[in-house]
Amino acid sequence: MIDIKFLRENPEAVKENIRKKFQDNKLPLVDEVIELDKQSRQAKGEADALRAERNKYSKQIGALMGQGKREEAEAMKKLVTEKGDELAALEKKEAELSERVKTIMMTIPNIIDPSVPIGKDDSENVEVQRYGEPVTPDFEVPYHTEIMERFCGIDLDAARKVAGNGFYYLMGDIARLHSAVISYARDFMIDRGFTYCVPPFMIRAEVVTGVMSFAEMDAMMYKIEGEDLYLIGTSEHSMIGKFIDTITPEKELPYTLTSYSPCFRKEKGAHGIEERGVYRIHQFEKQEMIVVCKPEDSPKYFDVLWQNTVDLFRSLDIPVRTLECCSGDLADLKVKSIDVEAWSPRQQKYFEVGSCSNLGDAQARRLKIRVNGEDNNKYFAHTLNNTVVAPPRMLIAFLENNLNADGSVNIPVALRPYMGGKEKLTPCK
Repeated sequence: MIDIKFLRENPEAVKENIRKKFQDNKLPLVDEVIELDKQSRQAKGEADALRAERNKYSKQIGALMGQGKREEAEAMKKLVTEKGDELAALEKKEAELSERVKTIMMTIPNIIDPSVPIGKDDSENVEVQRYGEPVTPDFEVPYHTEIMERFCGIDLDAARKVAGNGFYYLMGDIARLHSAVISYARDFMIDRGFTYCVPPFMIRAEVVTGVMSFAEMDAMMYKIEGEDLYLIGTSEHSMIGKFIDTITPEKELPYTLTSYSPCFRKEKGAHGIEERGVYRIHQFEKQEMIVVCKPEDSPKYFDVLWQNTVDLFRSLDIPVRTLECCSGDLADLKVKSIDVEAWSPRQQKYFEVGSCSNLGDAQARRLKIRVNGEDNNKYFAHTLNNTVVAPPRMLIAFLENNLNADGSVNIPVALRPYMGGKEKLTPCK
């Protein structure tokens, strides 16, 4: 959410930003919110004046009563009551206008960074750099669930009976590999100076609307019936929510945190839940990283975050590339975003395994995450997030890139301590 003062003073810049995101249907909202904001401030001014006037009259009542001027005091009481009714109507109007302004402001997209390439959708994202040589094996690489089935490591049919499509049972070496990757990612981030955290897996509505746009909320979040609670789609949600309505001394920044959680997603409006795959699913586990920092430091930490993911995947012998998200592919709260994509030998192309985002002060403004500067002036922090690793999607890249012709899977040196020292997995089928 951008600053209403910025929008008020720079309406054309806000409109141009909307055009860059190819959301022309939102252009009228700028003029609408300016008019509503004007009415809201006018109502507030009138209410403040009326409140002062009522307080003045209230003080006079006591003086009149003390002077024995009962009749005049009663008349003044009646006037105070009338002013009170008028004030109540103004306060109601002010609250309604403020809520309408807030709703529209939460719909207008954040100002994107000047470096973001302009494009309509993800087909126009721009490759930045490749890390590692993409492998093209001289044998056929099976579909990822076929590889898992050869290790007796997955049961989609049973999961479908229990929960429906988009769920899975992982077993044996594949389940162990899944947990090993998560544990390795946790220690990898701790070694890089991040504080480990296990957050709440449910959050209240005010946190949901603070960390994401309404469109994302509708497409992703599972609501707990009868409760003001949602299942998290990523631990970023509850991790950023940890700082709601706080004022942090500037000297304590940055906060660099890495968090584990299960994640739950409706995947509404996505390309569909695969019946035989685990690429797009309703439930998965994830290691995340977030940063809360001073505004001038967010570009630096943006680069730190995506580089961490690249380094982790390369330590597991998986070739990756970074992809700059274009303006039309950015969610409304994001200032800038880079996707990390892993190489798929089977498909002979890259696919997304992580997304690094700088949200500027958008989340902080919504959740009132403030910083107390050295001069005692308060300002909104910047927030950033990135995926460290998210199996089982990451397992697809791992299995394909470490698969041998005989069906066995190599365990990279870095992961062996988490796999009981095993150097290779041998299929049971």
